[in-house]
Amino acid sequence: MGYADLHIHTVYSYDGTSSVEAVLKYVAEYTDLSVIAITDHDCITGALKAQDLAPAYGIEVVPGIEVSTAEGHVLALYIDRPIPPGLSLIETALRVGEQGGLCIAAHPMAAGTSSLDFQTICAALEHPEVRRILVGVERFNGGLVYTRRNPWVEAVASTLPLAQVGNSDAHVLRMIGQGATFFPGNTAAELRHALEHATTEVRKGHGLGGVEVLRDFIPRYILRKMGWVVHNSDPRAPLRLTRVSQALQNTTLGSMPGVRL
Repeated sequence: MGYADLHIHTVYSYDGTSSVEAVLKYVAEYTDLSVIAITDHDCITGALKAQDLAPAYGIEVVPGIEVSTAEGHVLALYIDRPIPPGLSLIETALRVGEQGGLCIAAHPMAAGTSSLDFQTICAALEHPEVRRILVGVERFNGGLVYTRRNPWVEAVASTLPLAQVGNSDAHVLRMIGQGATFFPGNTAAELRHALEHATTEVRKGHGLGGVEVLRDFIPRYILRKMGWVVHNSDPRAPLRLTRVSQALQNTTLGSMPGVRL
């Protein structure tokens, strides 16, 4: 039996604070997760990089995107090409399906961020093809301020004919695994089977409160804006606070000077 966290951000998100390598190292050394998904905002570059690097860290990565649909965010998983933002939930799901991917409704009804409401989710599920693709709902989100609304979301989400998923929505390393999904097996393929057959269960994290999470995130976010992110040059290297250029996606992070954390 395995655990997965299917909502993790890296520096390829505007609000991510850790490199792909740092996320992989943290997951391998500090969590019991066997599968993760990198889901940067409207960007698949980091996810594909993570998938290539993952074997060296002994974990499996599902490539994905947190897509900004016209009605709110949805996680697109098991894909290998970008999905354009701004489309309807139905059109987004259909495009994910064209790649053989799956969708999970991210942090539904969350205050302070672009989120799907349950009415929109239910309407999309009336489309027979979308019903095959939109297979899960994030019943527990261990992320920022919307953590406090999880009890109400859990009650409504549990009535939907969808796989029940827990994720961290991590933007700093310590958040990873603060929400997770329990599934039969320990591989990305077995996780997919569990999502499609709604045999997943939610694992809540240790209850990082909004103040505690913000205390971690805000300093890291400020450092990110100043050009510093958490990084390690290879699986054996320590995590370091590393200076990078603003052209982050095109920078070889391992060549930059760093300060050991």
